[in-house]
Amino acid sequence: MSELKPPVMPLEAQPVSSNPSESTPQESSFGDILSQFEQEHKSVGGKQTVEGTVVSVTPESVVLDIGRKMEGVLSFQQLRDSGSGTIKKGDTLFVVVTGTNEEGYYELSTVKVDRPKDWTALLEAFAAKKTIAGTVVEVVKGGLRVDVGVRAFMPASRSGAKDVPEMEKLIGQEIQCRITKLDTEKEDVVVDRRIVIEEAASKAREEAFGHIKEGDVREGTVRSLTEFGAFVDIGGFDGLVHVSDMSWNRTAKPGDVVSVGDRVPVKILKINAEKRKISLGMKQLMPDPWTLAAEHFKVGDKVKGTVARLTDFGAFIELAPGVDGLIHQSEMSWSKKVRKPSDVLKVGEQVEAVVLQVNAAEHRIGLGLKQALGDPWEEAQKKFAVGTIVEAPISNLAKFGAFVDLGDGVEGMIHIGDISREKRLNHPNEVLKQGEVVKAQVIELDKERRRVRLGMKQLEPTQADHFIAEHKVGDEVSDVLVEVHASSAKVELGEGVTGYCRIKAAASANCISGSLPQHLLKKWMSRQPCRC
Repeated sequence: MSELKPPVMPLEAQPVSSNPSESTPQESSFGDILSQFEQEHKSVGGKQTVEGTVVSVTPESVVLDIGRKMEGVLSFQQLRDSGSGTIKKGDTLFVVVTGTNEEGYYELSTVKVDRPKDWTALLEAFAAKKTIAGTVVEVVKGGLRVDVGVRAFMPASRSGAKDVPEMEKLIGQEIQCRITKLDTEKEDVVVDRRIVIEEAASKAREEAFGHIKEGDVREGTVRSLTEFGAFVDIGGFDGLVHVSDMSWNRTAKPGDVVSVGDRVPVKILKINAEKRKISLGMKQLMPDPWTLAAEHFKVGDKVKGTVARLTDFGAFIELAPGVDGLIHQSEMSWSKKVRKPSDVLKVGEQVEAVVLQVNAAEHRIGLGLKQALGDPWEEAQKKFAVGTIVEAPISNLAKFGAFVDLGDGVEGMIHIGDISREKRLNHPNEVLKQGEVVKAQVIELDKERRRVRLGMKQLEPTQADHFIAEHKVGDEVSDVLVEVHASSAKVELGEGVTGYCRIKAAASANCISGSLPQHLLKKWMSRQPCRC
């Protein structure tokens, strides 16, 4: 073949856009793809063809002895692409060393990229959109000059390099590229390396995606952080670790657990093949603290914890990393109805509580704050026995009565009917006011219902008390008979005060004759006062 003339290259060449359908998915930046591609195709002492002998065959790859310290690994996908038939132990293959993997084995390839030998080969490669081999010669204005059998131009934006220093590193290297413009008359050839890299990365992702399954454990690299989680590269594609799956501890934000660039072990939780979405978990690879919760926390135990968060119905208390208990607002106070948990507790506050219930299977622990303070009704039985007289302030007034604060979370109630003997009340506020200290007597105590019933009128002197105070035994009184029975008579001693007399005693006192008939006696008694 006669020597080919190098094409006259323009000072600036416009990059040729690739097919949008061949571009990298949004979640992967070109720089990351390039980095991955270069790592996978990193040469070991320069690419060279070697003869290898098959030493073992697995469902996914073939291991070959290539005459070096370490063996090489060739994927079955590579074999299918090369058109190789059935492979068995002892067969020999010509392969190319493309790099090393994480286990230290050489990565092998059977793919051979041809270098065009004439313009006819270039035209065929251009028409078929075939990948060809070329050698980077030098950096020129706007890009690189590449030898693909003729001198070709590669725009900087299609070189796969991020900047000029990276472009300079390509000088002298053999690369793979595709012809995007070919003008034989002007001997003008433009090539694109980036599209080859992107297609290879995309193909690698598709192959890798087909091999993963839910439950797999992988090691990945944290690529980016968001408010709701972290995207982790697990080999050519990203999965999302939601913030709730990062740690058993309550995590405020992903940055508290991981940083960009961290290598982290993850478990594949869910795969959405249609949307190419993968859900990952980190905490699933750590022991679940709830498996030990039933052993560590028993009903009746006193425990200490930190208020993690407040809700409308209670407060969640962190008892151990990943284990929260709930203090319902009804378990916060003996003495008053708690309207808002924030009126009693604050986030970050250290509290002591009593374990009321444990359900490790449902991740629930019920706690009581008031129980840790002691039940005031235990002492109330001794302190407020029936008949005890108390003095205490009125805490609240209701239509049916007045509530009295007896202290230590115990409240007593004076029913409206037990406030006064003097008059009938429509509302307690007619004679009482909130905050007023009153004296009352305990007339009932019910520990089960946590109720103390008090009475004020029971402490007021009655008409009988006044009568007794004004008379003594032996005094003669003149009264009115109101009822007569066979052996006794009911006597009205005063307003609201009654007494009883024996009939014989009255007759012996010459009030009436004992021989008077009974019907006449009743008639006479109803008209005459009795002196006893």
